[in-house]
Amino acid sequence: MKKTIYKGKVEKDLAKALYEQREKLRAFRFGAAGSKTRNVKEGKAAKIEIARIMTELNRNKE
Repeated sequence: MKKTIYKGKVEKDLAKALYEQREKLRAFRFGAAGSKTRNVKEGKAAKIEIARIMTELNRNKE
């Protein structure tokens, strides 16, 4: 998966990206509940992206 750069982004753009990633993770979790064959890497990648966005948001607040 290609790493997205969040440095230098405006807080509004980061909040939008965070919302999109959380929705992606939510859809993954609910989709995984019904089927046994799901790519686990997809959920892990979403969590990592959320962490990157949150880190940048917290860095901007300082």
